[in-house]
Amino acid sequence: MFKRAFDLFFSILLLIILFPFFVIVAIAIKLDSPGPVFFKQKRIGKDNKPFMIYKFRSMSIDAPDGAKEALGEENVYVTKVGKFIRRFTIDELPNLFNVVKGEMSLVGPRPPHYTQHDLIKIRTEAGVHKVKPGIAGYAQIMKTGGDDLESKVKCDKYYVEHMSLLFDIKIIIRTVIMRFSSTETF
Repeated sequence: MFKRAFDLFFSILLLIILFPFFVIVAIAIKLDSPGPVFFKQKRIGKDNKPFMIYKFRSMSIDAPDGAKEALGEENVYVTKVGKFIRRFTIDELPNLFNVVKGEMSLVGPRPPHYTQHDLIKIRTEAGVHKVKPGIAGYAQIMKTGGDDLESKVKCDKYYVEHMSLLFDIKIIIRTVIMRFSSTETF
């Protein structure tokens, strides 16, 4: 209950503070490529229930719907603005609407794409599906991902078993530091 209050308070606060930034990003997306500003995609949430996640659109409108790993050479579909907003994870900021709706938390395992059956199965077996997915996750700061599902789920399970407000704050701080100290080029 306290986690929900924390999530709701800070997601609403961030949406208010970031509103002018959202407008700037929306204009940049519209000027860069045709199509909607926001992108909705089916993901799997708490108790393996599907929901629609909101993101800023970073790919062209002809990009296939699929998990990032299944797209192959996804850079073919990423727009110019998309490269920038992905570098700093700006495309994920509309996930705050999912937090307000109660579908996500600020911190938790990232929600899998509905076609990631292996990941969903392993997470279910590990009990990870019993918590809301998050915008920031322990597996991401531990830099697990891609095809290494076992490592990802191990980190997700660790998070579920050690959930606390202090742990969430540490994950948020490390996520922000990682995003802005990235040496990737765009």
